[in-house]
Amino acid sequence: MQLQTPNSSLRKQDHEYLLLEKLNHDTLKSFSVSLKRHSALSSLRLAYRIMGLWTLLEGFLLLANALAILNEDRFLAPRGWSFAEVSGGRTKSLKGQLIGLIYATQYLRLPLIVLNAITIVVKLVSG
Repeated sequence: MQLQTPNSSLRKQDHEYLLLEKLNHDTLKSFSVSLKRHSALSSLRLAYRIMGLWTLLEGFLLLANALAILNEDRFLAPRGWSFAEVSGGRTKSLKGQLIGLIYATQYLRLPLIVLNAITIVVKLVSG
């Protein structure tokens, strides 16, 4: 895109102008990309602030689901996590508390099913 002129100084000026124009175009393009990235990050942060409590509740529901499906015979007893091992006086230890939590979530499977259904409906409605 260089102009055909007899004067070599004009060609040099045109060349410098084209370089400067390309530099400005690249600078504006990178600024535009960083501005788009910044606006996307700020909208993502806003979404995390808005959905923070819902996401936390979903996380607890997933954890409760994971604890509710643990099988005592196949998974817990071979590892020493059966309820019979801590039913004595060792229920105050951390291991005893965790085993009690596992058995409580297994006992409350019906409310977990209801909460899962509510969560699915809310997700389907809200998108």
